[in-house]
Amino acid sequence: MSIYSDWKQIIEDHSKNEKDQAVFWKDYCDKEQKIYEAILGKKDPVVDGTVAGFAETYHMSPEEILGFLDGIGESLKNDGPVLDEMEAESDFHLEIDFEKLYWNMLAVPAEWLFTLPQWDGILSEERREEIYKKFRNRNTIVKDKKIGRNDPCPCGSGKKYKKCCGRNA
Repeated sequence: MSIYSDWKQIIEDHSKNEKDQAVFWKDYCDKEQKIYEAILGKKDPVVDGTVAGFAETYHMSPEEILGFLDGIGESLKNDGPVLDEMEAESDFHLEIDFEKLYWNMLAVPAEWLFTLPQWDGILSEERREEIYKKFRNRNTIVKDKKIGRNDPCPCGSGKKYKKCCGRNA
């Protein structure tokens, strides 16, 4: 069984009891926040290491590190590691797209992560606000103004719409 399979099993085991699940995710999110604080604090989008080395550095299990790698996978410029094939001594190389990472933190929503002060040296306040506005408006539908039958035809002929392009509509 792979470490990633073990991670998925841990999640499944903790999902059976709502209180246990909440405690588990709170603990995991606190640990994950420490990793993001360190990564964002370095301001370097490239992160290299081994699963075991990362686990030791951040006081996490190798399974939890695979959970972290799974979570950050959609925010990478490069193809992330193949999680099912990773072992404790497996190396990984991440090239983080900070704008995608910020967007994905908004999508979770992980306020404890997208409000970290370490973002200040990476994305300006203005850029973060731009990303937030795009994120907020991503599902907003803008309807075009409907052309009335007696309005001038948009083709520019000078005729009423009903006598021009709207004749066959």
